[in-house]
Amino acid sequence: MSDKSKLWYLENFNLFKSLSKEKLDALNIITHMKEIPKSEPIYFAKAVSNAIFLLKKGRVKLTRTSADGKEMIMGLVNAGEVFGEMSIMDEGERTDFAITMEPSLICAISKEDFKNFLNENPELNLKITKLIGFKLKKFSERIEDLVFKDATQRVISFLMNLANENGKIIGTEIFVKPFLTHQDIAELTACSRQTVNAILTDLREKELITFDRRKLIIYNSEELKKLA
Repeated sequence: MSDKSKLWYLENFNLFKSLSKEKLDALNIITHMKEIPKSEPIYFAKAVSNAIFLLKKGRVKLTRTSADGKEMIMGLVNAGEVFGEMSIMDEGERTDFAITMEPSLICAISKEDFKNFLNENPELNLKITKLIGFKLKKFSERIEDLVFKDATQRVISFLMNLANENGKIIGTEIFVKPFLTHQDIAELTACSRQTVNAILTDLREKELITFDRRKLIIYNSEELKKLA
């Protein structure tokens, strides 16, 4: 990818909006962009944690494998988001896998280069610190959902979070594109695929939502919240 194209992507990345042209040029020098096909790994669990990643295009899932070999999705990364940022604080190995869910454009920055860049840019350093805190809070909330909510509440809570983070409000409805497979939702909510299918079908019959492989539409978010 040309330096001009890389710079354009960095300029349009929300995290770097406040950086000057000079600082963006400096960041451009230490970044490496790569297009990755669907279902390809970006990094593996137990790999050395030595880079931070920016997702410019596509979608990535972060997963862990349990002792009995089951995969659980720990989180989703959408275009415009950072992942692998815990490597800034952790000198050890990664604890999750990162895998593309669709063709994706990834920007990688070595941990040491990014640390040096953050030290020279305190405002960005503060943003990253807040981002890490926000993600830890989301992870804590997710654990609470798994412990205290039943399957229906977990799935509805997930749908509401998905709508809040990626939805587009049109009139009184919320559109989310693209939607996830029932298997992905199952892995994100600690349910079986059959349970997810039954819950989504029930919500559709109640005319609270509709969905297909490409999209989710929430008709009545207030009523849906009451069920979560």
